Amino acid sequence: MNPIILGSLATAVCTVIGALPAFFFTNITHRGKDILLAFTAGIMVAASIYGLIPSALKLSNLFTLTVGILLGTVVLMLLELIIPHTDPSHESQVDLSSGSAAASRGWLGMDRNSLLFLAAMALHNLPEGLSVGVSYGSSESQLGPIVAVSIGMQNIPEGFLTALFLITQGMRRGYAVLMSVGTGLLELLAALVGVSFVAVIDPIVPYGLAFAAGAMLFVVYKELIPESHGDGNERAATFSFIVGLIVMIAMTHTLT
Repeated sequence: MNPIILGSLATAVCTVIGALPAFFFTNITHRGKDILLAFTAGIMVAASIYGLIPSALKLSNLFTLTVGILLGTVVLMLLELIIPHTDPSHESQVDLSSGSAAASRGWLGMDRNSLLFLAAMALHNLPEGLSVGVSYGSSESQLGPIVAVSIGMQNIPEGFLTALFLITQGMRRGYAVLMSVGTGLLELLAALVGVSFVAVIDPIVPYGLAFAAGAMLFVVYKELIPESHGDGNERAATFSFIVGLIVMIAMTHTLT
C-alpha cells in the first residue's frame, strides 16, 4: 500500500481505537478527562516544536516559518469566529449510563451542543490532517511517519473524548462512536488534500509545515490547556502534559 495512504489511514484508525472504549465506560471523572486532554496537548506541542517547525526551518528560513505559523494561527482563529462551536461543560463526573434523552432530540439524538461540538472537532482535525499530508509531501523522507505517529497518538484520547461528550448529550452509544469515527475520516481526507497540494506546488511545503504547527499550537493553547485546567486539576493535568511531551519526543527521536 502507498505509504502516504497507509500513514494517513493509520491516524484515522487511531481515532477509531480511541472511540471504541466509549461502548464500555459507564462514567469517568472530570479529572480523568482533564488528564487525557493535557496528555493530548503535550503530544501536539512536541509534534509541532520537535517535528514540524525544525523541518520547516530546514527547508526554508525564519521568515517563511514566521509567516506560516502566523497564518495557521489566524486562519484557525477566523474559523473559530465564523463557525460557532461549544466545548464540554465542567462537571465533576461524566455519566454515560443513560441514553434515554436521545428520544427527545433531533436526528440521531443530536442537539445543538452536539452539532457545535462536532464543528469544533472538525476545526481541530483539519490542520492535523493537513499536517500529515504536507509532511509526506515534503522532501524530508522521515517527516511523514513522525508526524503521522504523533497525530495518531493524540487521536486516541481525542476519539474517546469526542464519543464521550456526545453520549453525555443523550446520543446513543453506537451513533456517538460513528460520529467520532467520522471526525477521523475528515482528517484522512484533509491529509490526502494536503499531500496533493504540496505535490503540485513544492515551494509551498515549508509554509504548509509551519501553518500546521501554528494551527496545532492554537488548538493547544486556546482549547486543550484551558479545558484541562478548568476544574481544579491543574497539577495532574500539568504532569500529564509533560508526560505527553516526553513520550512524543522519545517517539520522534526513535524514528529519526
